[in-house]
Amino acid sequence: MAGEVELAKTAAPGGDTIFGKILRKEIPAKIVYEDDQCVAFHDVNPQAPTHILVIPRKPITQLSQAEDSDEQLLGHLLTTARKVAAQEGLDKAGFRLVINDGKNGAQSVYHLHVHILGGRQMHWPPG
Repeated sequence: MAGEVELAKTAAPGGDTIFGKILRKEIPAKIVYEDDQCVAFHDVNPQAPTHILVIPRKPITQLSQAEDSDEQLLGHLLTTARKVAAQEGLDKAGFRLVINDGKNGAQSVYHLHVHILGGRQMHWPPG
């Protein structure tokens, strides 16, 4: 996770992101789920044995920038995360969902994304 923190120190909102390129199929990703509102794929820098990202197709830069009108989409992201976790066999032993927001929240890509982490015991506190 230290790499994410270092990346977050220099990351900033604005412009295209790697997730935009994944959505447009300009770069490959190991996609495990997609629908008209979101896409879920394996993280290329996994922090747990299972590490999947769920991203909205709508380009919301970060959770704190979401609008009240995004309420249904935000709920859909969490419901999708639950379904994908079950699909990956994480529902039996448990999993963690993480949304990083801004520099101090260690957000390194400014396109809202939900991390699904599982396959090992998580530690507390996380940061």
